[in-house]
Amino acid sequence: MDVQAKPDALAELARFGVPRVPAVAVGDRVVHGWNPTAYAALVGVAYTSAGKLPPAELAQRLDRILDCTQRLVRVISEPLLDWAPPERDRSLRDLAYHVFRLSLGFVDGMDLGEFPEGWLGERAPTDLRDGAAIARYGALVRARIGGWFEGAAPAEFERVIRVYYGPQSGHDLLERTTWHAAQHLRQLYVLVERHRLTPPEPLPVDAFAGLPLPDSLW
Repeated sequence: MDVQAKPDALAELARFGVPRVPAVAVGDRVVHGWNPTAYAALVGVAYTSAGKLPPAELAQRLDRILDCTQRLVRVISEPLLDWAPPERDRSLRDLAYHVFRLSLGFVDGMDLGEFPEGWLGERAPTDLRDGAAIARYGALVRARIGGWFEGAAPAEFERVIRVYYGPQSGHDLLERTTWHAAQHLRQLYVLVERHRLTPPEPLPVDAFAGLPLPDSLW
């Protein structure tokens, strides 16, 4: 049900202790969060989930995506960073920053046990004035993430994190973080090419293989 068009539906979910969508309810049983396996069990259908890349592989993919984002943002001039495309009310500055912030959010979420939606709405700090400054921030983020993975035991990825769209395993959150960053990198490539800028390297499409990326760019 469209909870924006029918607020009563959201109130009904709240009765089950579910704060927001996505959720599936059948009678007095409910599954909160993106969990196709639990959805299938709830409605009584057979379902085999698609295999996820292992955490070590996802970590390597994410670092490569962030490295590519660093290289790309350096070629964007300071005036152009304030331009926002018609598809989304978010400037190139904020979009590039968002790629790094959402990725850092994975580590923060694993450390705190929760991932609030507000992290994804943060704007680029005012001191990130040009592409070089954003790239330096990206380098700090990559170092923080890399250090976290060096010390992470396999059981870390089995822990359940309280994510704003529902409980998720660390493995699921890492997969989503990786494809989320990849999706925005795809967008950045298209947007800079609109302004006749040449990216420093081709889009790393091989790093996207096996990730559940949306078909649509927007």
